[in-house]
Amino acid sequence: MTKRRTYLMTAAGAALALAVAGATPAVADHGHGHGGHDLGELETVYTGLDGPRGVDALGHGTTLVTETDGTFSLVVEHHHGPATIIELGQVESTFAPAISAGPDGTVWLLTGGAEPGTPPDANGAKLFKWRWGYAAPVLVADIAAYQATDPDPYDLENLPEDSNPFGVVALRDGSVLVSDAAGNDLLHVWKNGHIETVARIKPRVVETPAGLPDAGTDVPAEAVATSVTVGKDGYWYLGELRGYPATAGTSEIWRIKPGTTGATCDPEHPWGACSRYADGLTSIVDLGADERGIYAVTLSKLTWLAVESETPVPGAEIGGLFLVSNCHHHSRHGHHHGDVRITELVPDQLTLPGGVDVADDDPYVVGPVFGPGSLMKID
Repeated sequence: MTKRRTYLMTAAGAALALAVAGATPAVADHGHGHGGHDLGELETVYTGLDGPRGVDALGHGTTLVTETDGTFSLVVEHHHGPATIIELGQVESTFAPAISAGPDGTVWLLTGGAEPGTPPDANGAKLFKWRWGYAAPVLVADIAAYQATDPDPYDLENLPEDSNPFGVVALRDGSVLVSDAAGNDLLHVWKNGHIETVARIKPRVVETPAGLPDAGTDVPAEAVATSVTVGKDGYWYLGELRGYPATAGTSEIWRIKPGTTGATCDPEHPWGACSRYADGLTSIVDLGADERGIYAVTLSKLTWLAVESETPVPGAEIGGLFLVSNCHHHSRHGHHHGDVRITELVPDQLTLPGGVDVADDDPYVVGPVFGPGSLMKID
């Protein structure tokens, strides 16, 4: 190991320790709120990432990111000169894992499951932890194994035991929340690997979009729970992609009281232990939060199905970042949807974004999730 490499690794450890120490999940703040949020400008922090998806903004100009091959790194911004990146480790995968740092310095990494019909992935659908000094991430929980014992009672694809964990957020007590896109549920995972189901999302009846077979027909569609964050109020927020036919404007954000288990998120009766916070979004892939509200990243404003179409759909690659806030907490921009206001930040400037987090009042975004990508922020 070169002296420079030794120095970088030492600097990385110090930077990570300082940043993670302040990276506790959001809790209620009833004191000093912010007024309106201007739309801001998009700034590229670091380029040269390969299919970035996971992002955890730790504050003080330090941000954790993940890439397609499972590499996770720390990006460090500098007042004078370009940002630098320090590779911390890797969980081998074919799609970038989700990432979240806990207040004790633990970095959590969550891998997705293999596509149905494909060979199993040895590291797929698992939760790992890493700390400074670890030679490699350590397995904490096999999410797929748990889901095999806890099948989705509302499954529409004859795969009730399928698992594709997609979103993760660390909690103050050292446990984590995991959203499972195939299981359509939110899980609570403890440090010892114990898992409990917090809530399940029932399918929603949507109208089949034009251009698809049986256009105009109402059909049930699974939630596809991609994302989870903790709001400033301390509540847990769960976001949806929306399964086939991927109708635009049918992705919801759910609000769940901490400590809840066995709840049902029901689009027909959207209240109770799991209540609907927002509606009208499209193809949500990640959530973030600060005192202004919940930030939702959408893979494509035309829906994910347009991205995967065999015939290219013009504009399908354009995603979005939306601030979802209580109406009285926001500016004149945006539109109302129920009791919240939804505002698009940096409109039409994000290409297939994969993740969002917020630190020091700046939202950070990574993308595109396929191919060369960047870490960006809005300031």
